[in-house]
Formats: sequence, structure tokens, C-alpha cells
Amino acid sequence: MAAPNLKIFYIVLIFVAAIGAGAIVYARGSGRSEVRTAAALPAGADTVAPAGYVMGSASAPVEVEEFADFECPACQQFAVLTLPDVRDRLVQTGQVRWRFRDFPLKQHTKTLFAHEAAACAGEQGKFWEMHDQLYFNQNKWVEAGNSARVIRDLAKTAGIDMGKYDQCYESHRYQGQIMANFKLGDSRGVNSTPTLVIGNMLVPGSLTYDSVKALIQRASAGKATKS
Repeated sequence: MAAPNLKIFYIVLIFVAAIGAGAIVYARGSGRSEVRTAAALPAGADTVAPAGYVMGSASAPVEVEEFADFECPACQQFAVLTLPDVRDRLVQTGQVRWRFRDFPLKQHTKTLFAHEAAACAGEQGKFWEMHDQLYFNQNKWVEAGNSARVIRDLAKTAGIDMGKYDQCYESHRYQGQIMANFKLGDSRGVNSTPTLVIGNMLVPGSLTYDSVKALIQRASAGKATKS
């Protein structure tokens, strides 16, 4: 199985991050999340941005965008401890629509294997199944000598058609989409993972369910006031 062209991908990634570095301010080492205002997107930007991966009703009053890295330990913590409750209690009840966006950090040398695998699973309508496999088994594939092989085994567990998966993965056709998601996050002020965009709020850090719920309620109340 061919390996992704990591060198070229991360050269571009570093370049994009460097452009936005001067405008980014965030809390370092504080152990807490700091709510900031997300940068407004230019008119029409949403129509050209990649769609990401969505769960929940289009009629939900609030949408949350999650910018995340599959190799990020804090993202793994959020996916395992918080997101299941968010799905069951907020997404499935119609209170929120959740959109995952790729934000692979340059220091994570194996994350692109996972982001491409998840995108290929998404082709078959299995993104969220693969998302869970990658986060619940993060240590297994990150510490493996051949991460792509371990990730492929996880794809089997997720019930993915492996013939179609192999063809997709070996083509690397989603690298451009992954990069576009990264650039979108960078343009909005994202510089760490996980980061949630809720309305005009930019919230970095692995949040608890109660914190996510409170922020969603705040965004929902703000929309109601404006209307």
C-alpha cells in the first residue's frame, strides 16, 4: 500500500500555519478553554469550503464545527468521554448539528494516515464508524510500526468494503480536501485541537458534556434574541 506524500503535504501545512501565526492568540498551559470570537468568513466562503462530515438534522437550531486531529490525545479524550453524550443527548434530540473538520497538526507524523482513511470510509457512508475506531484505538495505530496497516484493520472492523477502501486510500485523492479544511480552520483562528466553533464563539480544548451543552444553549439564546 502506497504511503501518503507526507513531506509535500506538511510543507504546505507549515506554510499555511506560518501565515496566520501572527494573528493568533490563545491560552498556553492553562489547562482550561478560553472562549474567543471566531473570525468572520468572507462572503461566499461557505459555498466553496469543504463540507466536512455531518451528523444531526439540518433543521437543528445550532451547528457546531469541530476542528480535530486524529492523533491528538486531547481530541481522543473528547471523542471518547464527551462526544457520545453529545450525540445521544443533543444531536439525536435535534438540538444541534455536528460537523467534523480535518485539522492535522504538523507535529503529528502519523495523523494523515488516519485522516485519509476516515475520508475513504466517508465515501461509503462510514465516516463516523471509522472516526470512532480511530479514536478508541488511537494508541494502537499511533504506536504501530506500520500505522497504515493497523488503520486498515480498523476499517475492516468498521464494516468497510476493503476493495473500494484500498483503491481510495492508495489514490490519496482526499489530501486536497483535508488541506482545505485545515486552511478554513486557520482562517477562522483555529490553532489547536480540538477547537469548537459554536456560532461566533471559538472554543479550544477537550470540554465536558456540561460545558458543550452550556455553550450550545448560549448560542441558541443568542440566535433567538437576534430573530
